[in-house]
Order: sequence, then structure tokens, then C-alpha cells
Amino acid sequence: MFTQLIATLTLALYCAATPVVVRENLVKLPIARRFNATGSSKLVELDRARAVALKNSVKSKHTSGRFKSAVRAAIGNEPVTNQATIYTAAVQVGNPPTTFDLIVDTGSSNTWVGATTPFAATSTTVDTGEIVFVEYGSGFVLGNQLLDQVSFGGITIPQQGIGSALLSDGFQGVDGIIGIGPTDLTLGTTSDGNEVPTVTDNAFTAGLIGARQVGVSFEPTTSPSITNGELSFGGPDTSKFTGSLHTVPVTTTSPANQFFGVDQSVTLGSTTILPTTAGIVDTGTTLILLASDALAAYQTATGAVLDQTTGLLKITAAQFAALPNLNFNIGGQTFSLTPNAQLWPRALNTAIGGTADDILLIVSDLGTPSGEGLDFIDGFAFLERFYTVFDSDANTVSFATTSFTDATSN
Repeated sequence: MFTQLIATLTLALYCAATPVVVRENLVKLPIARRFNATGSSKLVELDRARAVALKNSVKSKHTSGRFKSAVRAAIGNEPVTNQATIYTAAVQVGNPPTTFDLIVDTGSSNTWVGATTPFAATSTTVDTGEIVFVEYGSGFVLGNQLLDQVSFGGITIPQQGIGSALLSDGFQGVDGIIGIGPTDLTLGTTSDGNEVPTVTDNAFTAGLIGARQVGVSFEPTTSPSITNGELSFGGPDTSKFTGSLHTVPVTTTSPANQFFGVDQSVTLGSTTILPTTAGIVDTGTTLILLASDALAAYQTATGAVLDQTTGLLKITAAQFAALPNLNFNIGGQTFSLTPNAQLWPRALNTAIGGTADDILLIVSDLGTPSGEGLDFIDGFAFLERFYTVFDSDANTVSFATTSFTDATSN
């Protein structure tokens, strides 16, 4: 089977003023936070590896021979560790349907299944004859590219392009990924090299939603596993945020502009940590990652020290009492993380190798200096405090406060 697969592969070779329209009859999909102890001790390492993979995916997207060389490289890779903290959604595929537990990812756009629960063809399955291969910071998938019926949130997409894993690594305990990032990210992921329309694209084309918008709602929690989030396809869910949405265009700076990238500066109180630069907003990253020079400035300003066991920055009780707000300045609007919101949930300290009374911070090192066009990642440590809308038509990202923005949860 594997020899045949290798043979097959060898042959296979807008602007800030743009409003977000609030729509009724949204397609709402509950999402659950899951803490995976398998990957917990490598929390920072995993996020940093994902950052590298995101940058590399853009650099190699149009490279000749990328597909074959990437597959060969992946087959020789050492096994990797699963992501530590993820959000998943239940998605049904086929008729009769099988329910798969899929990671929600705005940093990729392919949807695929079969990492844990095997995929079985049904009456609605169409084999395209193509092979799909996608690399992630936490692993990779290699499989058959299919068309099949996909259902979630009360809607059914009749012919969604999905991958069926033949070989995958780094996704223990989950079944795959539902990719809701920009469609361009699928270029070069299949053996024909063409784009694969996302679930958002196809739901819009089928008239199931009124816009190619996805609203994302997370809530901070100290529980290892809980259903505490929601995706709303078609527009924002007004019940999930307070005040008004603030809309900014996707950055023009590469490579952040290939994702849901924005321009922002970061200050700790009145101290500038990171001058205005480009980065991305990403549901697949656990922490908030800043360019190495910005992280050094944050560490100096807070007095934090690196905890060798967890890889996170650690502060004392006195330093926590003096900790200012961490401010994200995006398009003329400031979104602030309170001191409490800058903490890793203390109830989960021991799960990542820390001690129960450690005061650990959720800001960590991107691993590269600023000036490279992707100088920060606002992961769901940020997204748990702010409602976010990704608009693929207008090419914008919108933010709003929520009832959890200033909540004391850690």
C-alpha cells in the first residue's frame, strides 16, 4: 500500500471603514476547549514550531516540485507531539454520517479526517484521484483528496473537498482539522496544485450562509476540557460581544498577509514592547507569541524569569501586583489584557510541569526577530478575551470586547 502510494505521488506530480454586516439566521457550531497532556510539557516549543511552519508554507507555496519534495521529507520525519491546547468541533461526513472531532484552525484551510476515527466511504463519497499533503507545526497529513457531504451547525454542504488520512502524525486524540483560513492557503496542498474551496466558501456558494464571514467566540476557563466556544458562519453573533466591532484590513505585509494578518503595536502600560508591525491572529496557536526582541523587552519590563520546566515566563507575587495591562493597538483601537488575563491558568500549572502556586505568563517567544513580516501571533490566549470576525470577502478582521475581557479567571 505504501509503495503504491509513493508510486502515485511520483506520477502525481479592505479598508478600516469596511463594516461587518450583522446577519440573522447564522450557522452556529459549538466548539470545545481540550487540554492535551501529551503535548503539555512542550507548550512553547509546539507554538514556535507552528510559527515556523506557517512562515514556510508561504515561502514554498509556489515552489516547483514542492509537493513531492515535501512528501518525501515528511515521510522521513521523526514522530511529533500533539498540540497542547486546542479547540475542536464535531463535524459529520458522509451518508450515513460519521462524526469527526476536528481542530478549528484559521491558520490553514484544508479540511481532513481520519487521524483517529477511520474514514469509511459512503454513497456520497467521490474520489478525486488526487493526493493531499499538508504540514503543520504539530505534524502532517498525507491522504486521498475526496469530495463528500459535510454537515455541521444544521447545514449540509453536498460536495466539500476533504482529505482522508492515509498517514498522519501529531494528531493523537483528534480526527483531523476543519480549516477556515484564507482559501489561498490550499494552493499546492494537493497533487494537482489547485485551490480547494473551504467549508466557508462552499457554504456561501450553496446559499447556506449570506457572507464568507466566520465569527469566533472563546471564553477563558480553568478546566482542561469544556465546551465554551462557538463559530458563527455567515456573520458575527451579537450575543457574544459587547460594544461595537472594530474592523481593520488584512495587512499588506508578507508573509502575514497570506493569513488573517493585521498590523499592531504592543505596549505594556506606557512602555512600547513592539512598534507597529505585521503578524497574525490564529486559533491554532495556544499562546501569544512576540518577536524575540519584543519578548526580551516584555521580560525586562515585567522582571520575569524563564521557567526551565514549562518554558514559560514566571513572575513573583509582588511582580504580578505591579503588572500593567498589556495593550494591543490595532487600527487606532486598543485591546487590553489585564494582569489576570496575562496569566496561564493556574489550575493547569501542574499539567504543564509547573507547581500549583507558580505565576506563569502566556506571552512567549516567536523565536525570530522583528522585521520579518510576521512578528507576532495573537493565539487564543488573546482570542479568549476578544470576539473576532474573519471576513474572506472584504479581507478584513474585526475585534470586539466581551463579557470576559476583564474577567478574573486565572
